Amino acid sequence: MKISIAKTAGFCMGVRRAMEMVLDAPGKHESPIFTYGPLIHNPQVLELLEKKGISVIKEIPEKGCGTVLIRAHGVPPSAKDKLRNAGFTVTDATCPRVIKVQTIIRKHAKQGYETVIIGDSDHPEVIGLLGYAGEKGHVAGNMAELDALPAFENAIVVAQTTQNTVFFESVKEQVARKYPHYKIFDTICDSTEKRQREVKSLSDSVDALIVVGGRNSGNTQRLAKIANKTGIPAYHIETESELNIRALASARHIGITAGASTPNWIIKRIYRTLETLHFDKDRSWRGFFFGMQRTLLLTNIYVSLGAGCLCYACSKLQGIPNPLSYVFIAMLYVISMHIFNNLTGTEADHYNDPDRAFFYSSNKKLLSVLALIAGAVGLIKAYTMGNLSFLILLCMSLMGLSYNLRLIPAGLAEGRYRRIRDIPGSKTVLITVAWGVVTSLFPRLSVWGSFDLGTALVFACSMSMVFVRTAFFDILDMQGDRIAGKDTIPILLGGKRTMRLLKSVLVALVFILLFSSAFRFISSHGFALALCPVFLFLAILSYERRFMLPGMRLEFLIETHFVLYKYAAPTGPDGASGLPVLQICRPHGA
Repeated sequence: MKISIAKTAGFCMGVRRAMEMVLDAPGKHESPIFTYGPLIHNPQVLELLEKKGISVIKEIPEKGCGTVLIRAHGVPPSAKDKLRNAGFTVTDATCPRVIKVQTIIRKHAKQGYETVIIGDSDHPEVIGLLGYAGEKGHVAGNMAELDALPAFENAIVVAQTTQNTVFFESVKEQVARKYPHYKIFDTICDSTEKRQREVKSLSDSVDALIVVGGRNSGNTQRLAKIANKTGIPAYHIETESELNIRALASARHIGITAGASTPNWIIKRIYRTLETLHFDKDRSWRGFFFGMQRTLLLTNIYVSLGAGCLCYACSKLQGIPNPLSYVFIAMLYVISMHIFNNLTGTEADHYNDPDRAFFYSSNKKLLSVLALIAGAVGLIKAYTMGNLSFLILLCMSLMGLSYNLRLIPAGLAEGRYRRIRDIPGSKTVLITVAWGVVTSLFPRLSVWGSFDLGTALVFACSMSMVFVRTAFFDILDMQGDRIAGKDTIPILLGGKRTMRLLKSVLVALVFILLFSSAFRFISSHGFALALCPVFLFLAILSYERRFMLPGMRLEFLIETHFVLYKYAAPTGPDGASGLPVLQICRPHGA
């Protein structure tokens, strides 16, 4: 089964902006926080906001306090005045595209124009637009209602921003023919146009279409209608629990699209559900291989294997003999820390990777024991190597364990920074540093108690690869992390800017490995290892070009690049660099 996701599926710019504003509101505005009417038309998102203490005001009280965010659809100007007069602080989260239509209507209403709005009379956006037209506003939801309107001396015609583009084209033709003096403004959002166009093009290549979004979402309803008219089976669902597995069983290629108010985490859930169900039914080697991938990733065994392979490669670059003990410790450390942080940080996983969240909640005791044993064995092994080795691993373990723990009690400090994870960008930085230490610095200091420029270069290379891997996964998880309150680097910089940064890091890393090997700062294994960042670059590019979609297979591919380090670093000695060293302590065994 092949699965394709429409490029336009998910939050549009206006909805994304409104969501970011409401999620940021508790830290920026006076509490309590409300939205005037549902922020967007998606029941799962509204349920999420309710859990975060952000309530919906349906009727404006005479008196109130706190902050009210105006929904993305906009409201009549009189509603804003009433909210302010009641004592609320008003923050406007109206979509900029809707504000543009409001501005057009207000300008022409002042000039005496009648306003004809092509849209649904009961839709919040249309109700809000009517407020800007005053007594000169009229709504037409179909041709019959348009024909029933009287001829006006001066009038403008606008469309609800999520209106059906084909219908509005026919409206424009009729108005131009009957009332050539009317001014027509094409106010349908370009996101809506692209979404509707893509449904039609997607239907040409798939056997079935799934339209994801709230049933009370106007733009999602229109997508579903367009999908139903294509002649292929189409299903409008809100969550993965509504998937008609039996009906989709015979489909060889399934397309997924979603309304403008559908969060990415719901789309990802549906994709992962289809992906998993397909391979669960597959009794061939493909099904077995997918099941193995899933187990290795969920248990973090594959991640730890990647850490071990990276440690092996870093050791070879530094000319460290017999690095298997350090490989073993790196694997134990990584699996222990990743399991602990998965167990204590499940809120984001609930949105980003519900399969993982379910796995960890179902096997909490067993996984806790596994993490404890792995961490303890690693520390014991490090202790046998010397005090410095033990101290390094102990410090790294304590740092990893404390990431999700509340270090400052709520009563002792104000503000949001009570845990390490609350610090913006801390997740990516700490994982990067921790992996860099256990895969490159730890072996070097354990063997020789010193480091040189070559070690610094290897440390930088190791951290760079881990940074790219971690930040890339953060890009995939941006919406879930945003909801959980994690300010990751992609959230701080933006997804596109972060992606450019990651590709730049990989290109620089290739040159560093080649240059360092050529000038003997590190061993000659660096020439072969330069292929690994190239592999990761191509994997990321395959995601950008939509050859691979966010799911189990993409995650496995990204983690595999670490495993390749083992095979890119041949066995056998290759002397360390001849650079001056900085002595830290007496070498172990000296």
